[in-house]
Formats: sequence, C-alpha cells, structure tokens
Amino acid sequence: MQLTSRPYPFHGSRLWLLALTTILAVLLAACGTQGGEDDSGEDQQADGGETDETDEGTEDSGDEEAAVADVEFPPSSLQYVIAFDPGGESDITARLQQQALEEAVGADVVINYQPGGGGALAWSELVNMQPDGTTIMGHNLPHIILQPMLREDAGYETDQIKQAYIFEFTPNALMVPEGSPYETLEDFIAAAEETPGALTVGGSGDFTANHLGTLMLSDQAGVELTYTPFSGTGSAVPALLGQHVTALMTYTPQMVELEDQARPLAVASEERLEQFPDVPTFTELGYDIVDGAYRGVAMPPDTPDEVVQQVADVFAEVNADPGVQEQMRELAFEIEDLGPEESEELTAERAEVYEELLNELGLLE
Repeated sequence: MQLTSRPYPFHGSRLWLLALTTILAVLLAACGTQGGEDDSGEDQQADGGETDETDEGTEDSGDEEAAVADVEFPPSSLQYVIAFDPGGESDITARLQQQALEEAVGADVVINYQPGGGGALAWSELVNMQPDGTTIMGHNLPHIILQPMLREDAGYETDQIKQAYIFEFTPNALMVPEGSPYETLEDFIAAAEETPGALTVGGSGDFTANHLGTLMLSDQAGVELTYTPFSGTGSAVPALLGQHVTALMTYTPQMVELEDQARPLAVASEERLEQFPDVPTFTELGYDIVDGAYRGVAMPPDTPDEVVQQVADVFAEVNADPGVQEQMRELAFEIEDLGPEESEELTAERAEVYEELLNELGLLE
C-alpha cells in the first residue's frame, strides 16, 4: 500500500477556537533546560587532578537511585504531553480532563504537544526521561504495539512504555466530504474496484489504528486504497474538508464534530452508535472490522510503581467526574477504566491479535 505525506494547516468546525488557544499556550510555554556537568578539566593538578572513573560512576549510579527513590507525586506543576497535533482526539480529551485533573492533583496541569511519527517521536523520548514525577504522556493502542513491530527505528519498545491508565476507546470511522459522490460504503468500494489506487484515505499517522483500519478494509474488500498519513487528526480533517483526500479513516468523535461537513460511511464498532443510528457498522456490511484506538497516560520506565498507582488513582477520579463523563459521551468517546495491570494485560492481548493480523496481511517478515 502506497504511503504519502501531505501536511495541512489546522482549521475546521467547532475546534478552531480550541486550536488557537492551545497553539498560543505552546508559544507562551517556557522551555526548561537542564545544565550539564562541567567536564572541561582545566588546570588540573598533576598530583590530584585525575578523576577516579570507577568512583564517579558509582556516585552517578547512587545519585540516580536516590533520585528515583525521592520521586514524589503530585508535583507543583504537572506536564501533560500529547504526542499529536492540537485539535485531535488526544488533545480534545486532555482539554476536557484538565479542570478535573487539576482538582484531583491539587496542582496546575500544563498541556504540551510533541507530534511526529504517529506518536513515536514523543514516546521515544518518554522512555529516556527522568522519572521525576513531573511528566505524564498520552499514549495510544495499537500505536505503541504496531510501531515497534513494523519499524526498525521506532525508537522504543512496547514494554518500555510504563502505562498508568487507559481511560477511553474510540472506534474507527470511514468518512467522506459532504459533497462526495459516494453515498454508501458499497459506492466507495465499487469506485476503488474501477480505479485501483486512485482513492486516497487519510488518517492519523502510519502504523496506527487509522492505518490498520485502512489496511483491513483494503484487504477484506480486495481493493487497492492509497493511505495518506498525517501528523494527527488535527491536520487530517482539513485535508478531508478541502477534498485533498477522497476519504478519512478517523475516529467516532469526528462524526460528531463534522456532522454537517462530512458523511460517515461505516463505523468499526460492534453496534451502531446511539448518536448515529443510521450509520451502519462494517460488520453488518460484511467486513470483519471492529477496531479503533485506546488512549491513556504513561510515565518514564523507571517511575516507581507507587507513583504510577497514584497517577492511576487520579485518572480514575477524573473518569468518575460527572462533567467529564457527560462531555466524553457527547463526543462519542467510550469510557474505559483500566489501571496499570489491566492496561498491560490489554496490551498483551491486543499484541497477539495484531501479530496474527499482520502476518495474514504479509506485513511481518
């Protein structure tokens, strides 16, 4: 399947104000830097200037262990890093969580963005961060499973992502612009049969839920679709509305956000959505496609388990907030409540499913 990249600026529907606000926050955020040790070694005395490398290494190791032991949560300010563009589902969720999260933590929560590589850029940095309790990072399944499976240069391994909580699930949804000639999924597949590779399907990143959903549809329908990855939903939506791609494999919240601008052809849920009773599932149309993205938060690998559990408890409290629940349901997010152990168990289960699927698709060597 052909992969191309086309960056587009963010705009669209009811998220424009959110995007402006979040981008302004990024511009105003101060960047902290950590000073390194001075290793210039100037004017060392011959009788005592040399450094014992063994002792120094031992001291550094001891300092690192002490730093881990001294991790406290909550910090005075909590950094919440999103691995995608502003305006996507991860950002929308973080924004609707923010007030309840600040109340639960008792500290300011600062949302930052580090898009790139379908999330891989941020996650590759997460696994090398100091476990100081000041930073949490949004993470997604199947992304953290598929990327290490399919990329030699993912920059991280799945088991390095120390998951604290999974708080939601969003099924995939195939959408076309409102003015598209394709009224149904059958119309879309028929056109793909007539013009192999001509129909382009945009999505958030490669080796992600959207990418996998497109591969599954292409395989099961026996057609060639060209998948176009974007840095996140925030940049993929304008491409759809501008008709720079034929369709978008996106997530159910966009069915709500783009209700008057785009048409959903099918949703990858087990049952039809309550908000969209007229939109069929892929399953009822003859395709065994029930999948999407799980989202949660993770921490650096060496973060103490007790701190990870504290973060899990905080997000359980946030998920129980009536205001958060109402907004998530209105936006077609499905609430999940999985702590550290349950998150790891789900990841292991899904890894087996995806490995088998990727073998069937001929994507694993």
